This record gives sequence, structure tokens and C-alpha cells, in this order.
Amino acid sequence: MTDDQILSLLGSNLIWILAAILIFVVIFKGIQIVPQSEQFVVERFGRLRAVLGPGINMIVPFLDVVRHRISILERQLPNASQDAITRDNVLVEVETSVFYRIVQPEKTVYRIRDADAAIATTVAGIVRAEIGKMDLDDVQANRSALITTIKAAVEDAVENWGIEVTRAELLDVNLDEATRAAMLQQLNAERARRAHVTEAEGKKRAVELHADAELYAADQAAKARRIQADAEAYATEVVARAIADNGVEAAQYQVALKQVEALNALGNSPSSQTVLVPAQALEAFGNAFNMLKGNKA
Repeated sequence: MTDDQILSLLGSNLIWILAAILIFVVIFKGIQIVPQSEQFVVERFGRLRAVLGPGINMIVPFLDVVRHRISILERQLPNASQDAITRDNVLVEVETSVFYRIVQPEKTVYRIRDADAAIATTVAGIVRAEIGKMDLDDVQANRSALITTIKAAVEDAVENWGIEVTRAELLDVNLDEATRAAMLQQLNAERARRAHVTEAEGKKRAVELHADAELYAADQAAKARRIQADAEAYATEVVARAIADNGVEAAQYQVALKQVEALNALGNSPSSQTVLVPAQALEAFGNAFNMLKGNKA
């Protein structure tokens, strides 16, 4: 084989090798494998061409260029603190945290330069505006509603940037030392007032219970006296009915019976050794005995 033939063979082989290399480069440049957590922004001659999603994608080599690789994972802004003044002129320091993710990379890369700084500034302004509409007590009591309002306002503000706010947190609301001392003094005064009120209510209840007890005792005593009076009235009525039915004899019988009971009690007394019975008493015994016999008969 002559030298010319060898050179011709080498030249043809080199062409095929170069063609194979070119084809390989074209295929390599034309295939783009996008990870699951990212999206690629493709430009052609400096203009937006396409947004490539996760998986295998094809582009035109040397014409299309992957200009931005955007992570679509959820992100957290660094915790930020900003001062705000409530409607009742109390200075508070509010600590916030915002979570977001990019849902439209083409808007994010072409409409805003620093998304984190822009979102942080937006959040600070919205927090100051919303807290300025509320009193301090409302800020503390309605924190959940305030977080919801701030999140909705931030979402509206960043919608044109292709960003979705997934969560907004109001981590803490701090007061300056003077306001905190005044609130602590007010809290102690309120506790003292409640203690005095509770003590006064206890004393009042004790007086009411004592009065109820005395009223109950008086009512029971009155009932007892009424029952005793009813009994005496009934006894008097019985005696009066007996006198009305039997005349003077019934009255004499009652008098004689009382005399007998009195003498019996006198005789049973431990200090009495001798009992002197008057003649009238003996006569009363006889009359009472005769009446008893007459009644039994």
C-alpha cells in the first residue's frame, strides 16, 4: 500500500471519527435530565424558550441554553424581627418566619432579583401595617387570626413573582421593659382586686348563712310555740266542752284532780319526810274519789 493510499485511508477514518464525536456531542447537548427537585429555565438567543420539568427533556443543541436551575423545594426565610406600633401606641418587637416555594420559575428569574430579600421586606411591611390596626390585647389574644391575615397578604404580594407562601408564623411578640413592667403591675393589681372580691364574697356568704340559720331557728321556735299553744287551746276546749256538758261537777272534778296530783308530787319529793294534809284536802280526795267512781260506773 502506497503512502497516498495510507493517507487517504487515515483521512476518511478521521472524518468518520469526527462525525461520530459530533453526533455524540449533539446528543449529549440535546438531552437534559432534570432532577425531581428542580426545574430548568431554557433560553434561545437570550429569550425564554421553555421550562423543563423533572425527567428526560430534549432541546436544540447550541441554540437552546439552560440558563437557570431552580430548586422547587420549600424554603424557609431566616427568622426576622421588626418593630411595630399597635393602635394603642405600644411599641412591640415581632419575630416572624416565612416558608415558601417557587411554583413558576420563569416569573421568579425574570421579575425579581433577590426573592428572599423581597419576601422579607414585604413581610415586614405587612406585619407593621396589620399590627398597627390592632390593640396590644388583640395582638396577644388573636395571634392565629393575625397569622392568617399576614399569610394572605403576603401571598397576594408575591403572586406575580411565581412564589407560593406555604406557611407564615408569628413566633413571638416582645415588649419593651417599661411596658412589660407596667403590664406586670397591672396584672398584680388585678390579682389583688380579685382576691379582695373573693374574700368579700366569702364574708357576705357567711353572714347570709348565719342569718339563714337564725331565721330557721326562730321559725322552728315559732312552730313549737304554735304547736304548744294549739295543744293548750285544745285542752282548754276539752275542759270547756266538759263543763258545758256536765256543769259544775266537771269543773270540781278537774280541781280535785289537780289537787291530788299536787299532793302526789309533794309526797314524792326527797326532801319531804312528813306531809301534813289539811282537812279540805281530805275532803277534796273524797270528792275526787267519788267522782272517779261515778265516772267509772
